[in-house]
Amino acid sequence: MHDPVSHADQVYASANSPVASSAVVASWRRCMTMHHLAPEDRRMPERVTEQELDVARKQSERLIGQARDELDRLFMVVGRAGCCILMTDSKGIALDRRGAAGDDKDFRVLGLWTGSVWTEESIGTNGIGTAIADDRPISIIRDQHFFASNIDLSCTTAPIRDHRGVLAGALDVSTCRSDANEGTIAILSQTVREAASRIELNLFRNAFQGARFVMVPSETGSPMALLAVDRDDLVIGATRAARSALRLDDDRIAEGIPASDLLHESSRDARELLCDAERSALLRALSRVHGNVSLAAQVLGVSRSTLHRKMKRFGIQ
Repeated sequence: MHDPVSHADQVYASANSPVASSAVVASWRRCMTMHHLAPEDRRMPERVTEQELDVARKQSERLIGQARDELDRLFMVVGRAGCCILMTDSKGIALDRRGAAGDDKDFRVLGLWTGSVWTEESIGTNGIGTAIADDRPISIIRDQHFFASNIDLSCTTAPIRDHRGVLAGALDVSTCRSDANEGTIAILSQTVREAASRIELNLFRNAFQGARFVMVPSETGSPMALLAVDRDDLVIGATRAARSALRLDDDRIAEGIPASDLLHESSRDARELLCDAERSALLRALSRVHGNVSLAAQVLGVSRSTLHRKMKRFGIQ
């Protein structure tokens, strides 16, 4: 167990330093100066009412639905290691959780339960609240928490963004195990970030059902940089990573930009592009009927002789 008094002294000393040496110290300073919290206090997370929780869940219905399988999968990986999984909305309200029945009593006492509010304003520096405040993944290990009442808790959190790249919630794995060292937390952190990324992909695909998805080349090679493209090659959606790589926003997407223009795939004029589109249509029709010219002509609504002329024109055998 850590000494609450010495912990508070450490927080005061670090937060009053003229330079914030880390994201944790920056969070401590916010807790003191913006939220007027005192580290020596023993405070539990606030809880919303059942009615308020129902409203929050209704507002995040799509997030909960698209995350359910990932939460189950994540629990299969970390549940037996004495970890609790929480998923919150963008306001830090815990909407869903996973935990082993044998650990539930301890986790509930700590506030790792649905309906709890894990913001910095409510409970000081913590994985969920600080990840939401900084809009980036973070791990808060034991006495990195602001309040003395949380210094036996270690948590790692990743933000979850919706199909427009806007913060939708956060995914957290927490543990009270005393043998959870920095190496263990680093492994958990990577696992949490990957699960959060898969939830984001689920949200993106669900929002643009029927669209074609195109990966955007980026400096980091992130598989999260995706465009949603309609049948006319117009971009109708983009993930946060794609927006950043291509300098896209909602207004530019609403204008209807061809994906080929964004990706600099073609410098040819409109006539050449039209010929390419016609050739592609012929090839698709022939492929679908396994090269049967008569059937392809019927599908395209042209005569067999017309199709032969077009095939000759485009060099299609």
